Amino acid sequence: MATTNQQKISDVRLAVLIDADNVPPHNVRGMMEEIARYGTPTIKRIYGDFTKPNLAQWKNQLLDYAISPIQQFSYTTGRNATDSAMIIDAMDILYADKIDGFVLVSSDSDFTKLATRLRESGKIVYGFGEMKTPNAFIAACDRFIYLEIIDQHGEEDIEVEKEVRQTGRLTSTVRHDADKKDSGRKLTDRKTAERDQKKPDKIIQKIDKKLIQLISSSIRDVEDENGWAFLAEVGNLIVKKQPSFDSRNYGYDKLTTLIQSIGRYDVEMRDTGNPNVKLVYIKIKSGK
Repeated sequence: MATTNQQKISDVRLAVLIDADNVPPHNVRGMMEEIARYGTPTIKRIYGDFTKPNLAQWKNQLLDYAISPIQQFSYTTGRNATDSAMIIDAMDILYADKIDGFVLVSSDSDFTKLATRLRESGKIVYGFGEMKTPNAFIAACDRFIYLEIIDQHGEEDIEVEKEVRQTGRLTSTVRHDADKKDSGRKLTDRKTAERDQKKPDKIIQKIDKKLIQLISSSIRDVEDENGWAFLAEVGNLIVKKQPSFDSRNYGYDKLTTLIQSIGRYDVEMRDTGNPNVKLVYIKIKSGK
């Protein structure tokens, strides 16, 4: 059952299935926070051969986020037993019919058919993977989020976490760095209004002609007789056309600021009667 506007996020039950061979462990925090935006992860499983040294870093992450490890030995060379186990579990969960959607975390195209099958059964499918993920898997999902844009761990964050794990406290040097970082955040908060139009450092895709055509065509598909289109409706349509679309890919936290930065669209804020809520409408500028 796909999610509806009436269905509360907290009521949407998700099965999170992670391919440990194709996802770096440092992405887990940002990934779990992102998943919480779409529903409640009722089932959380990760698949891999955890006897291999390269998967040892997953141990602490599994404990912190209550993710159940599914050990899968590599029986033969050249065959991915992990993929098979993950696919079988996904189908078992599907037939149990106790969840509303799936989160498939992998950069492997082998899960393309699985995503397609789950959607055919009426389940919403969110994909998470790195930029190297083949387009076939991306297109098979209702929405695909690149791990690069949700990685919450900078080098300083990893250093602090490592220090706390090893000693149970922060050294004065690390604490000083953390305090400096916190002070910087407070300064940034005071200047938020001034830098709304500026890009953050993390940009993984550039604004190009293809993106502009996607936005413009989506506006035309839902615009009223005066050319105005409800931004939320435009955003939903864009994701349907291109599951990997996310304003954060281009360095903007919100679609509104991305639209404004392009300069080809008029933006209008309309009152709703609630001073804290405004509806955003956009229109293609004349001659554009």
